[in-house]
Amino acid sequence: MKHIKRTIVLGCGLAVLTACGADEVASPGTSGNVDIDITTPAPPPPPPPPTSTLVTPAGACPTLTNDGSVVLANTGTITGPTGEYRKCELPSRIGKSVTLPKINGLLYVIPGRVDVGCDGGFSAPTATAPYTSTTIGCTQAPLTADTNVTLTIDPGVVLYASSGQAWIAVNRGNKINAVGTATQPIVFTSQDNVAGLNIDSSIGQWGGVVLLGRGRITDCTQGSVASNTCERGTEGAVNPALFGGNDDTYNAGTMSYFQIRYSGFVLSADKELQSLTPSGIGSGTQLDHFQSHNSSDDGTEFFGGVVNMKYYVATGADDDSLDVDTGARANLQYVLLWQRPGQGDALMEIDSNGLEGDTPRTDLRVSNFLAYQPQTSANNEGADKASVLFRGNADVTLYNGAIITPNNECIRLTSNTSAANRATLTARSVVLQCSGTGDAKFIGDGSGAAPYTAAQVAAAFGSGSNNNNSDFTNSLTGFVNGATENGVTTTDPAALNTTLSGSSFFSATPTPYRIGVAWAENNSWYTGWTCSSSYANFGTSSSACTSLPTT
Repeated sequence: MKHIKRTIVLGCGLAVLTACGADEVASPGTSGNVDIDITTPAPPPPPPPPTSTLVTPAGACPTLTNDGSVVLANTGTITGPTGEYRKCELPSRIGKSVTLPKINGLLYVIPGRVDVGCDGGFSAPTATAPYTSTTIGCTQAPLTADTNVTLTIDPGVVLYASSGQAWIAVNRGNKINAVGTATQPIVFTSQDNVAGLNIDSSIGQWGGVVLLGRGRITDCTQGSVASNTCERGTEGAVNPALFGGNDDTYNAGTMSYFQIRYSGFVLSADKELQSLTPSGIGSGTQLDHFQSHNSSDDGTEFFGGVVNMKYYVATGADDDSLDVDTGARANLQYVLLWQRPGQGDALMEIDSNGLEGDTPRTDLRVSNFLAYQPQTSANNEGADKASVLFRGNADVTLYNGAIITPNNECIRLTSNTSAANRATLTARSVVLQCSGTGDAKFIGDGSGAAPYTAAQVAAAFGSGSNNNNSDFTNSLTGFVNGATENGVTTTDPAALNTTLSGSSFFSATPTPYRIGVAWAENNSWYTGWTCSSSYANFGTSSSACTSLPTT
């Protein structure tokens, strides 16, 4: 309350003064001081504190089956920078088809090896009745029928591994249906990622996801290629996790709009998993919109079978960004391979594991790719020497792509066999930015009867023909083409479909059609569902890889 004295000159008559308000005048009828009390309004109350954006834990774990045959253990909560979450632990074996729903404040825990169903064996059992064991012990040999278990994962679900030895094995005769969306990707990650402990260099904190199928393979650990009984065990798995068969159309399920982060833990003596390991899967399996981030081994490695995959992003792989071997026949379109500065081995490594005489031959076809290696040294850190390595008994076809590796040789061909079995290379509308000049951009070697020379590798690439150019200088802005990329004449990849049994997998869309992965009319397919790092930024709609999405 303020008390203010003011002087008022009274020039009105008594009647007027009365009208002025007698109660407010100290000396009516005379001049003098007037005391006026002025009340200052109280300040408004402070605004309420902002609503917290931190996640709060869900109350309980969902019930997945009415009969209680698949139970999620409620193991308390875990706290990180994005909030607190209910932990719902998967069982060691998922023996019945279930769906993991998206529930706010809830994460699914991969506590160790988690098997989806039981391995139905080299060939699908012929019995028509489904496998109905209530214990799902998987000790029967052989099973009377495939278990036919499908693990469905809803959009936006986050699963994390609570130990380095944790991984998911989708066994033969079973499926995974992990389908996210462009705004709600499914994320497989590590406990450190949830806790907010990861940085841009974090790698190798858990196993990964392995798809086991019945496609044809080579490099058998049991059976043989000659007798058409070839099977192989998953690298590093202590207990059997077999793949291989005679069904190149095998369907292991669908995975779409998903990330696998910080994977590649060493399971046993120099054996480590990748983020995603498709092993003997077939053309019936659908894979698209997949990001592998900071795998301590390969971004993904295909072991045998037939693989069709579109929209593949590999960031920060510590070995190879794309690895294809043991007779895999892989078809990929829209592929972005982006390594961490100073880290990683080859951008691509394609080979036959030293079994140059075995069939099917390893065969890779890629259209629309950008392979970028920001090395700061003369050679990359691994043994592959060049940025891409193609070894004996592997056939590689590259269309409409760019290999940008200014401090490394671009392509190495190695032959440890006869001329009839050594690796081959076909390039159409492919540009290279490499170290060295002329043939020095290439490496040729081998220890067999017909090793390659650098000149032969250069000739196989064929700069100056088929729209190829080994003297390219990029004008990229991030991942997006500049004028020099858009100026390259493209090659219609539909020609690749003629060798895919009538498939229409490869297409020259969207128009206008360019080399690489992104241009003005096609520069958003990788946004939103990916995660960003300091060296690979996918825009504001993609959250940071070191954090969890909170939507």
